[in-house]
Amino acid sequence: MTLEALRDIAKKILGSKSIDKKFVEEMIKDIQRALIKADVNIKQVKEISEAIKKRALNEEIPEYFNAREHVLKIVYDELLKGVGEGIEISLKKSRIMLVGLQGSGKTTTAVKIAKYFKDRGLKTAVVAGDTWRPAAFEQLKQLAEANSIAFYGYKGLSAIEVVRRALEIAKEEVIIIDTAGRHALEKELIEEMVSIAKIANPEYKFLVLDAAIGQLASKEAKAFHDAIGINGIIITKFDGTAKGGGALSAAREIGIPIAFIGTGEKVEDFEKFDPESFLSRVLGMGDLKSLLEKVERVTREEELNAETFLKGTFTLKDIYKQIEAMGKLGPLKKVFEMIPMMGLKVGDDVVEMTEEKMKKFKVIMDSMTEQELLNPKIIDGSRIRRIAIGSGTSQQEVRELLRYYDTVKNVMKKMKKGKIPIKGFKFGI
Repeated sequence: MTLEALRDIAKKILGSKSIDKKFVEEMIKDIQRALIKADVNIKQVKEISEAIKKRALNEEIPEYFNAREHVLKIVYDELLKGVGEGIEISLKKSRIMLVGLQGSGKTTTAVKIAKYFKDRGLKTAVVAGDTWRPAAFEQLKQLAEANSIAFYGYKGLSAIEVVRRALEIAKEEVIIIDTAGRHALEKELIEEMVSIAKIANPEYKFLVLDAAIGQLASKEAKAFHDAIGINGIIITKFDGTAKGGGALSAAREIGIPIAFIGTGEKVEDFEKFDPESFLSRVLGMGDLKSLLEKVERVTREEELNAETFLKGTFTLKDIYKQIEAMGKLGPLKKVFEMIPMMGLKVGDDVVEMTEEKMKKFKVIMDSMTEQELLNPKIIDGSRIRRIAIGSGTSQQEVRELLRYYDTVKNVMKKMKKGKIPIKGFKFGI
């Protein structure tokens, strides 16, 4: 059970025939179970559930909402209060220091942050300040080189000397300093962290927390905060299998904002934390803002026409180009989850698109004529048979491509007409 169990509750709310006291009480129990199993602090669970119940049973429904939408909006509002705050990350010259216990994912996160800033036009570098874990140096170096990020590391020197030397010669605009972790916050580690912080004088001191840490998160966060004064938290391994509630609770409890979340193993699986966008995706309400930012970046890199894509006026020929770029947007499941309510309404046959299936779609389109690519409406049964034979696929797979094309086109048309806007929760259902 993870925070994503809340999506089932959202579906239950929208699918209910009536919103009465009995339904609200059952919904509250479901929310409590989901939050507790996701390791959210018990005190926060009680506060959130009591607030939802009070509002759902007593608030007057606004004229522009129906009862189901109103209750879902209340759930969203109150959960948002428990999620914690984000932090404004300046895209300018800065130094970032990462701290955390061993195994939290600091080394990988260092490169993820560097790529985040690099993708936004800044020159970045990473510093191998973890001299305790033997593999840390090589791991950081390999990841940095694979992503064209400057690397500074010196074997045989203490962590303090490594950081001092790197900062003397590094010319990059954003410098991320990896540091050592332990199985517990020991005196020796604290002294090393304090010394590095004094030398580096970083604008950001981020604590890296594993999403699965559970109720220990608050204790760990407080200890690091007391030691060096952290000003942001990064939650790693938030990929849908980890619970995550403990880390979110810790951030809210000690009053430190969440800066980023890592959503997978790839360097690209990393995003700035936006409370509204995060919770919207958890509940299946979408995150159109983040999707549009991704589309804009990918289309710029791939020289695609973003306006055509978003207006829904594209052809199969455009789809061919966009499939090539889709890998940079991420798994299609996550893309659909960013479109308001599509995470709740689109079936698994559309959502669970694999990279292999995308490649097969390209093979199918290679067997189409120019006329068919530009006007898919002309593809009838006989053309489907010909295309399937020519591409070495089945007629069912050809039809699946055509369904995918129609689905994406219809979604984008709805976005253009404003039927699924992200603000106001007017879902168009």
